[in-house]
Amino acid sequence: MSTTTLRLPDNLKARIAEAAKRNGVTPHHFMLEAVAEKTEQAEHKASFDALAEERYARILETGNTLDWVEVRDYLQARATGQTAVQPKAHGRGKE
Repeated sequence: MSTTTLRLPDNLKARIAEAAKRNGVTPHHFMLEAVAEKTEQAEHKASFDALAEERYARILETGNTLDWVEVRDYLQARATGQTAVQPKAHGRGKE
């Protein structure tokens, strides 16, 4: 495991110490968890953004999209326990 120096403003260091104490962990452990959580969030967002870009590129390529009214009706039916047929993509491209 490597060592990294992190310079913290005094007020933040005090807040971390208090939060760690309330959570029953050391400040070091609290900071490790915080960094890991923030890293996971950033990775999740990057994955989400990549998927969105991929799907948008597919829309641009095929022109196929879902009709909002059909999607809304489908979701409302599902939410109330009714059976519903999934909407089909429409557009200028291959379906």
